[in-house]
Amino acid sequence: METKMLGKYGRMRRTYLQEHKPIEFQTMVIENTLENHLQEVDQLANQRLDFLMDQLLEKQQPPSRESNQMEWVKHMNTLKAQAEEVIKTELIYN
Repeated sequence: METKMLGKYGRMRRTYLQEHKPIEFQTMVIENTLENHLQEVDQLANQRLDFLMDQLLEKQQPPSRESNQMEWVKHMNTLKAQAEEVIKTELIYN
């Protein structure tokens, strides 16, 4: 099986399991299911991020990127932080 690089959310999930659910973490290691679980969480989290960002952008239109780039960056970072809080609650810390 080819091992893919683990993304941000997969790494966050691994850290959470190691620190807060060590028995579950060790069981997954022993059963050789940890890597697939982390890849799946990472993939789902990235899909969820795209979906949530689209939803948030529909509700909260960003300022013009051309005329006010700093405000646009600030707005997008705020939306991403909101989306990531949902992802952490739903997928990482459960």
